[in-house]
Amino acid sequence: MSDLILYLSVAVIGYFVGSKLRGRREITKWTGRIQTGAIIVLIFTMGMRMGSNEEVMNNLNSIGLYAFIMTAAIIFCSVAAITVSRKFFKLDKFGNIEGSEAAPEEVAEEEEKAEKDSSMTIIIIVCVVSGLAFGYFAVDKLFTDMEFFNTLSGNFITIGLCILLFFVGFDMGLEGTVIEHFKKVGLRVLAFPFIIMVGTLTGALLCGLFLPLSMRESLAIGAGFGWYTFAPGIIMDKGLVTASAVSFMHNIMREYISVLIIPMTAKKVGYLESMAVAGCSSMDVCLPIVEKSTRGDIAVYSFISGVIQSMAVPILVPLILG
Repeated sequence: MSDLILYLSVAVIGYFVGSKLRGRREITKWTGRIQTGAIIVLIFTMGMRMGSNEEVMNNLNSIGLYAFIMTAAIIFCSVAAITVSRKFFKLDKFGNIEGSEAAPEEVAEEEEKAEKDSSMTIIIIVCVVSGLAFGYFAVDKLFTDMEFFNTLSGNFITIGLCILLFFVGFDMGLEGTVIEHFKKVGLRVLAFPFIIMVGTLTGALLCGLFLPLSMRESLAIGAGFGWYTFAPGIIMDKGLVTASAVSFMHNIMREYISVLIIPMTAKKVGYLESMAVAGCSSMDVCLPIVEKSTRGDIAVYSFISGVIQSMAVPILVPLILG
């Protein structure tokens, strides 16, 4: 909860500062560079931390395979659920009401972002791979105290997120179109988190039909919605060791795969679908990627979606497990 308050406060401060500078579009040139730099540091640090985690690296076998299958199925079903509902709500690929006319500068901005998505995906892949390699081969040689390293890298991640979320809010304030888009879309935005959860649980249900996990275990894993520091603990508390390990790996994979594919999802499938990929992390780690790949109001939807899914985890997982 304290992290949520911190991230929300930083984004609100950024929005306030950006709103005071509204109209000075040239500012986005250097803020964009800062955001890209912060994303590089953040993703590299996350990869480094994962690569140095023996528990994660040692479980990249059958448990890792089960987790990957669940991750792929859940992401696919979550995105599909949003696509179907988006068309039902008569929203276009960019999350606008179908038939509404966008300003020429907005169209140009959407096209420019689409062109940058491929390069952002490449940057993210390079950062993840290099971070994993550095973490696996070098961290234990540089740090004798792994607890100190985990604390240090955790602080780096928190600082990086705060910088990114400040500029997410800053961009929203600078654009000044968030409220306008909210008025156009209306209360339909509140349906998206629940639609994503339905898609997630549908994917988990399908996996329970052919993976060596009970239906209850599979649904509980899906109901973690990417929260790897919380959901596996609840499952482990019920004595379900294998399901807990799969949950841990799946939730980590969902976050890291989301970081990789959000730009491409936004470009090829749709802006709203890009926020469906991540689950809970759409409100923090993946939020800057969503904002950079889409626009300010979609980032707001993403934040709301992540918050609602996070609130659902401690309710749904114990409920499913009985």
